[in-house]
Amino acid sequence: MLLHIVARGKIARSAEGELLDRYLKRIAWPTRHTELPETGGSVPPPLTPTRTIVLDERGKPLASEAFAALLGRWRDDGVREARFLIGAADGHADVVRSGADLVLGFGAMTWPHLLVRAMLAEQLFRATAILAGHPYHRSG
Repeated sequence: MLLHIVARGKIARSAEGELLDRYLKRIAWPTRHTELPETGGSVPPPLTPTRTIVLDERGKPLASEAFAALLGRWRDDGVREARFLIGAADGHADVVRSGADLVLGFGAMTWPHLLVRAMLAEQLFRATAILAGHPYHRSG
């Protein structure tokens, strides 16, 4: 299953960009990172079937184990792409959130969208490590 991060804004050469790249390289599953301008631009057409996950401060928080289980279930059900949408500073329109398969949050705090990319990449690496039985994730 392709793990596809679609994010608004340019990360360019930055500490956040380096961290994002570091985690994306560690993920054993296929990954893709697509940048869109702050406004406009179009999301690439999805693979079929696809699950759309919108990252939003009002989204549902998931423990790492639950997130891994969800990705594993989608993979086992034949989902070809999990598409993670990260908005610009103003977030997502209501129509985007309402059309998502999951609205995911990293807690009630607002995070910079550049940092959210790196946080998401780390959680994707962690989830795939959990599913592979890798010792990276240590639950208590």
